[in-house]
Amino acid sequence: MAVLAWLLIPLFAALGAAIWGSWATRNGAAGDVSELAEYARFREAMEKSHSGSDVA
Repeated sequence: MAVLAWLLIPLFAALGAAIWGSWATRNGAAGDVSELAEYARFREAMEKSHSGSDVA
């Protein structure tokens, strides 16, 4: 029975790692494109708001 317990521990660890890995990479590529577009819009808005004010 002890041998079965020692064999189940790595099995559960591998199963947990597989679940975590699939959760961690669930929508990485699609989110990056929209985040980069939002960042570009943010930079454009910041450049417009500071373009005319040259206060030292």
